[in-house]
Amino acid sequence: MDKLLRESGVSFEKVNYYIEPLTRKKLTELIRKMNLKPRDLLRKSEPIYKELGLAEDKFSDSELIALMIEHPDLLQRPIVERGDRAVLGRPTENVKELL
Repeated sequence: MDKLLRESGVSFEKVNYYIEPLTRKKLTELIRKMNLKPRDLLRKSEPIYKELGLAEDKFSDSELIALMIEHPDLLQRPIVERGDRAVLGRPTENVKELL
């Protein structure tokens, strides 16, 4: 992803949310910019997904956001934000649409 952005001449800031955890406000903003539901960002292959029973449809959007903040492994990545839009960085074609 870094290479694609550099080759496109786009300056960017890389955020490692393990070191700098996302706030509820920022994650909510990114979800809105991506026009997705919080459930769409969950990594279903993560052990914590199974441990928390997230396959069951019993969690509110607010609860899912809180769990993604508490357990960053649940969050699909990378997320690329540019202006008032954001996309999941996989596949890379999503990012190309922002450039």
